[in-house]
Amino acid sequence: KAPLIFRNTAQWFVAMDAKIEPAGGKQLRDVALEEIDKVRWVPARGRNRIHSMVEGRPDWVLSRQRAWGVPLTLFVNKADGSLLRDEAVNARIVDAVAKEGADAWFEKPAGDFLGNDYNADDWEKVTDILDVWFDSGSTHAFVLEERGMPTPADLYLEGSDQHRGWFQSSLLESCATRGHAPYKQVLTHGMTLTDKGTKMSKSLGNAIEPEKVIKQNGADILRLWVAGTDYWDDHNIGDAIIKSNVEAYRKLRNTFRYMLGNLAGFEESERVAVADMPELERSILHRLAELDGLVRQAYMDYDFKRVTHTLSNFMNVDLSAFYFDIRKDTLYCDAPSSLRRRACRTVLDELFNCLTAWLAPVLCFTVEEIWLSRFPGDDNSVHLRTFPDVPADWRNEALSEKWKKVRELRRVVTGALEVERREKRIGASLEAAPEVYVSRPELVEAMQGLDLAEIAITSQASLIEGEGPADAFRLEDVSGVAVVPKLAEGRKCARSWKILPEVGSDPDYPDLTPRDAEAVREWDAKSAA
Repeated sequence: KAPLIFRNTAQWFVAMDAKIEPAGGKQLRDVALEEIDKVRWVPARGRNRIHSMVEGRPDWVLSRQRAWGVPLTLFVNKADGSLLRDEAVNARIVDAVAKEGADAWFEKPAGDFLGNDYNADDWEKVTDILDVWFDSGSTHAFVLEERGMPTPADLYLEGSDQHRGWFQSSLLESCATRGHAPYKQVLTHGMTLTDKGTKMSKSLGNAIEPEKVIKQNGADILRLWVAGTDYWDDHNIGDAIIKSNVEAYRKLRNTFRYMLGNLAGFEESERVAVADMPELERSILHRLAELDGLVRQAYMDYDFKRVTHTLSNFMNVDLSAFYFDIRKDTLYCDAPSSLRRRACRTVLDELFNCLTAWLAPVLCFTVEEIWLSRFPGDDNSVHLRTFPDVPADWRNEALSEKWKKVRELRRVVTGALEVERREKRIGASLEAAPEVYVSRPELVEAMQGLDLAEIAITSQASLIEGEGPADAFRLEDVSGVAVVPKLAEGRKCARSWKILPEVGSDPDYPDLTPRDAEAVREWDAKSAA
């Protein structure tokens, strides 16, 4: 396919260093370079890429010698080579193309356009066509301006190869005719490659078909995958990558399912003021307030990876593996009127409102399903909502630092219990009553007023100041905490499964703890009412 013959042919050019009227007589190249610096480039390195291209590029060759395309509707004087500039002639050309299409230029004789004012024999009708990049580069005019839409465009979005193509042709065309860039922001993405980093090819049979992925797993799996990539660079996809995103999606969906189940029947009368909530609930609200600013800024920066990774980590680590784990007993076993239970349901409501709004742009179908499960209605949609306003007074840095220490201590306890389970000395954490030795004063202080057994999800627990025995369980990365596992003493509650000495102390409910007995009594009274 190597060319055999090269032929020099006269062409039409846009002179990069010609002075242009819309920019007050500045050179086109200078105007384009100035406008580049006014545009927001995402990622920022796109600015340097297109700037160097425009700075060093030659004049733009506008004409092509092809059998089909958009014609260069020009007349050239045969005697002196001058270009015909006549509004009446141009109007006839526009009218003919509007009625008959672009082929009218090639099919009609020159006299039909020139009219009676010119001798057709004196003028040559140009039969070259326009560079296709000029076609696409003028979209700001016929897509936006002609439809009365605002210009410049808020965002141009394409692959990174378009710094040499559409982004540049649009910039030059707009600067030459309007004196400014056609866009406020330009976002570029890389190319999608196979899981081995090679180019996809149908002939090689290594292409991933989106329709197949959507049919098997749903569109939100693809959306989660692309939102979780560094999309401005080339990104890989394959069966293993899709599978990992299916698993990540499943975890997010299960977290929402947990919230939906525990918010059933929630009413405003249950809502607890933040000031009256336990520390654990207030620490979660603090985290929500932190995330609010982070998520908003990440969306503004088109940093979808930061959105998805941050929220996935929050839902999997902070909620599922920590907050929900601790509060499962409260939600399932506390009395309906319990402040702790009502506070937890209040926080779940706030979590639901924030997380559905924040994830709706990514998991648009799933979050709509989740939202309508709780708030059904034909005129209702999560996508009609704006991001909720998160109160600034939810932030509490001191409380956040305290609970970081609490979680540090808890990690050692759960590590010790995991060993006990693995060795089959216990079946569940509620069978344990660990002794926790703490030699760091800041950790002892952090635990003041907190129920260690509740936080560790054990039936009983003791916090003892000191180094602890030499054979106690420790973690290398957490200093000053040692755990001696013990078995809980007492009877097992038939409702909460906690093992406590006081099980059976309520004569009406001999198999329950006093807390569970009171809860059942309240539920029975509520059912009878």
